[in-house]
Parts: sequence; C-alpha cells; structure tokens
Amino acid sequence: MSERLQPGDVAPAFTLPDADGNDISLSDHKGRKVIVYFYPAALTPGCTKQACDFTDNLEVLAGAGYDVIGISPDSPEKLARFRDKESLKVTLLADPDKKVTESYAAYGEKKNYGKTYLGVIRSTIVVDEDGKVERALYNVRATGHVAKIIKDLGI
Repeated sequence: MSERLQPGDVAPAFTLPDADGNDISLSDHKGRKVIVYFYPAALTPGCTKQACDFTDNLEVLAGAGYDVIGISPDSPEKLARFRDKESLKVTLLADPDKKVTESYAAYGEKKNYGKTYLGVIRSTIVVDEDGKVERALYNVRATGHVAKIIKDLGI
C-alpha cells in the first residue's frame, strides 16, 4: 500500500477508460485544477449521493477552474449505467485492477461493523495546474463532502 499523498507531492500519472471506453489521462487536464475522487462502488447509496453532489456543483467548480474525475474499481459498462441512471456530468473512470487507486493511497484497510477488510477508502485529491497535490483528504464522508471542499477551496 502506498504512503498517503501530501500537499506538494507530484500526483501519480494515470490513464484509465471512462464510461464510454475512451482513455482519459490526468495529463489531459494540464493547466487546470482537478479534483480526483475515489469511491468504492457505482450504484450504491453513498457513492450515488457523492456523485450527484459533484454533478450538482459542477458549474460552480468548473467556473473556479476545477475539473472533476471520479474513479472506482467498476467496469466502464457499470459506470455508463451509473452515469445514465443518475444523469451524472462528472467524468467517471474505471480502475478495475485498483492500480491507480493504490498509487493514490485510496485503497487499504477499512473497518465496518467491527470487521476489518481491504477496500477503496473514500478519498479526494485536489491537483493543481502543474500536477502537484494541493490537498489530500482521506476517509471522507459521502454526504456533505462537496460543500466542505467548496468552502475549503474558498469557491
């Protein structure tokens, strides 16, 4: 498991398929700020709430110069169903082998109902225009998280 990212670290490069099977790279967003968020599974209540919150605030974030990318271990097909069912506007990327999720330290030990297991740690990484980590937030809550990011970023 990777060390958690810190402000000033270079954000790990990635290229992953989106919901339509097109490859999207972090480098495609050079010159813009990017909010990269990791979530456990499409079409689940918490992840749906979070994705809808990002979609509802996309204009505000885009207006402040931020692109939003959500990454999960789901297949592109499942992401397409998720996007279409919930009318999501954020870019959703598939990381089925969890290599990118691990490189961002968003995969590791979790506890739920007294059981410990490995899984995706709900995390948000804000990457600046130069590809450096501006903020790294781990174990975030699905509800209210987007409002907190907007407030913390002063948008």
